[in-house]
Amino acid sequence: MKKTPFYEKHIALGAKMAPFGGYEMPIQYKGIIAEHNATRESATLFDTCHMGEFSFRGPGVVESLERIVSCPVETMTMGQCRYGFICNEAGGVIDDQILYRIGIDEFFMVVNAATEPTDYDWILDHLDDDTEAENLSEQTAKIDLQGPDSPEICRKLLDESIRELKYYRFIHNRYRGEQLLMSRTGYTGEVGFEFYGSHDLIKQLWDDCMNCGAQPAGLGARDTLRLEMGYPLYGHELDTEMNAGWSGFVRALGDKPFIGSDAVFSENGRSRRLCAISLEGRRTAHPGNPVTDAAGTVIGRLTSASFSPSLGRAIALGYIDSDRAETGSVVAISTERGTLDGNVATMPLYTGATGRAPLETFLKN
Repeated sequence: MKKTPFYEKHIALGAKMAPFGGYEMPIQYKGIIAEHNATRESATLFDTCHMGEFSFRGPGVVESLERIVSCPVETMTMGQCRYGFICNEAGGVIDDQILYRIGIDEFFMVVNAATEPTDYDWILDHLDDDTEAENLSEQTAKIDLQGPDSPEICRKLLDESIRELKYYRFIHNRYRGEQLLMSRTGYTGEVGFEFYGSHDLIKQLWDDCMNCGAQPAGLGARDTLRLEMGYPLYGHELDTEMNAGWSGFVRALGDKPFIGSDAVFSENGRSRRLCAISLEGRRTAHPGNPVTDAAGTVIGRLTSASFSPSLGRAIALGYIDSDRAETGSVVAISTERGTLDGNVATMPLYTGATGRAPLETFLKN
C-alpha cells in the first residue's frame, strides 16, 4: 500500500488506518460521529493526497476534453471548476472528475486515487496530437479544510484575500511566500477549501490549520457527510457497469456529445435513477441490499448506507427503477437481519449545509 506525505502525522494523532484506493488512509481519529459533527459545526482537515491530478494544455485541449468528459468545457471561464464523468463507449463511468480551467488552453483535472493510472492511460489514448498531458499526482499534495470556521482560518493564514472566491471557483493564493492553488468545491456540503501544492508546503499548512483550531477527520466522516448530501462515491454509486445517465449528474445538452453520450442519453440511460432513501430508525442497511415497493417487488438496490449523525436516523442511496422512484414512495430494504421501512426522499437529505453561502457570512473582518 502507498502512503501519503501525512502518514506519520496520522499515526502520531492515533488514527485508525485502513487501505483505500491503494493507500493507507485514516478512517477515523476520535470517532466518525465526532469528526462529522466538527465538520458541520467548526472546521476539520482531510488528507486527500491520494487523489490524482493531471494537467492538459495546447491548442486542441478544449476539443479533446469536450470529447472526453461529460461536462461542457468550452463555456468554462478562467477560474471555474466543473464536475463531470469520464465515460466508456457503453456509457459506463470510468471515473468522476473535477475540471479546473487555468487558462485559455490549459486545464487541471482531479480524479480518484484507485482509478488514477487507468484514467490517465484512457485520456492519453483519446487526446488530440496537439494536446500535451502531464500526470502531476506524485508531486502534488492536497488537503481539504472544511466547515464554517474554515474561511476565518484561511483569512489568518493566507497572504491574499479569499472574500471573492465563489462556489466551484478557484484562485492561486500565497502562503508563507509560496504559491498554492485553492478551490471551493466541497465534498462535505459545508463551506471549505481544497489546497494543492508541494508536499512540504501543504504539510506546513496542515500544521498551521491545526494550530488555528481545525481538527483532523478521516474517511469515515467524509463518507457520512457526502452521503447526507447525496454525492456519489466511485465504486459505490459509480463504476464502469453503471450508466452515467442513472446518476442524475449528467446534463443532457443536445450540442454536447462525448464518448458514451449516445448510451447515456438512451432509453436505458433513463431507466433507473439515483435516489436518496430515508429509513425509519437508526439501524442501517448495507450496499447491495434490495429495495422493494409496498407490494414486495424488487425495484432497485442500495449503493451506500449509513447512520446519519446530522439527522439522527439511517439513510441510504440506491438506484431505483425510474417509474417507481417518485419522492415520498414507500419502500422497504431487505437485510440479513430483517426488513427496514423507509421512503424515497429528496436530495440532499441534510439541508443545513453552508457550502454555497457567501464567504462574508463567515469572516469576522
